[in-house]
Amino acid sequence: MSFISFPKIPIKTEGMEQVSIPRMALIRQQFDASHIEAPAGLLARELEEKAGSLSGLAGKRIAITVGSRGIPHLDEIVLTLIRWLKARSARPFIVPAMGSHGNACAEGQSAIVNSYGITEEAMGVPILSGMEVVELGVLDDGTPVYCDRLAAEADGLVLLNKIKPHTDFKGRYESGLAKMMAIGLGNHKGASMFHMMGMHTFSQRLPKVAEVFLKKLPVLFGVGVVQNAYDDLCVLEIIPARSLMEREAALLEIAKARMGKFKFDDIDVLIVDEIGKNISGAGLDPNVVGRNFSRNIHGVLNLQKLFIRGLTEETHHIGIGISLADITTRRCLNSIDFEAVWANAVTATVIQAGAVPMYAENDREALMLAIRTCNGINFKKARVVRIKNTLELSEIEVSEALYDSLRGQEGIQLLRSPQEMRFDADGFLV
Repeated sequence: MSFISFPKIPIKTEGMEQVSIPRMALIRQQFDASHIEAPAGLLARELEEKAGSLSGLAGKRIAITVGSRGIPHLDEIVLTLIRWLKARSARPFIVPAMGSHGNACAEGQSAIVNSYGITEEAMGVPILSGMEVVELGVLDDGTPVYCDRLAAEADGLVLLNKIKPHTDFKGRYESGLAKMMAIGLGNHKGASMFHMMGMHTFSQRLPKVAEVFLKKLPVLFGVGVVQNAYDDLCVLEIIPARSLMEREAALLEIAKARMGKFKFDDIDVLIVDEIGKNISGAGLDPNVVGRNFSRNIHGVLNLQKLFIRGLTEETHHIGIGISLADITTRRCLNSIDFEAVWANAVTATVIQAGAVPMYAENDREALMLAIRTCNGINFKKARVVRIKNTLELSEIEVSEALYDSLRGQEGIQLLRSPQEMRFDADGFLV
């Protein structure tokens, strides 16, 4: 790990006396809340209905992929798959499938998997993490297709991943099972090779890589999951290998429809308490905040200033996404492992993802600066929003001026009247 001790830098600003920190109301944005009550039970039924005809598993080594994204009940899902395979006398094991995440090393990727409660002790099977790859083929543009050696040597492969809109490109396939094959299972080398053509080529090239995987490797089935706006599982499906690509495309459309967003368009300052790789590949979801590393996402949100306060524990100090902020704090930057951030950024060929934003000494100072640098607003009536992260958009805080414009809007419920923002003795939000 490589941490940097950022120095204290005084910021000289005229006109700060015009700025007021607004009072904040707590509101609830109401979304479709339908979800799966018992994911493990549903998965067990799905396995019997859609994979029950699989035969010849006795004694076979079956690899189950686990990525770096946080998925509710992930440990239960993986354990259910393991028990189902063991009941058929198979010999399952777990393979981290996350490209260059975890500092592009086997130990880092195992640590991420373990942080989700997926340990060898809890699962009762080996977790085999390595960076060695084998070449499966070459695309027509010359890109070699790589796969984790341990997964490629298995007698069968179960692909498990979340299906959701990607942060930097749009297409029929975005984040999901195809991307896990192209990048997640490619480890550092495969992810680097695939990214070299640029993210704008992903939508055309993902299905080509998936075709190579499905032709060359014994993929048994996929497990596709979709989350709703409340971060709950709303879809959990076993997808037979023969229909994997067709069904993934359909599930992506469901994911787009079910994701949470703001029910308003204009924000002066957005405060995000935490970012992390378990939240999104970009640390926070550009489909929510309207910013991504490629600067090619438009029409999502009219946002002037983005203030990021910190990292999730699950991201293991990987602060990818901090460069999207207009301002942060020195404390936040000091908590980031820049070796891991830059490894991820270079692999993705998106060097700006490793940039450092302006930083203030504490939250109060950062918020005041963010408001002061907004253009064309009343500094005493700023439209400020505070969220925990981009996955949790139901209960959020909005400034008094913003709430006044939302009053009576369908899907908006007031939970707490506007109150003063509370800071500790060091100037950090509590």
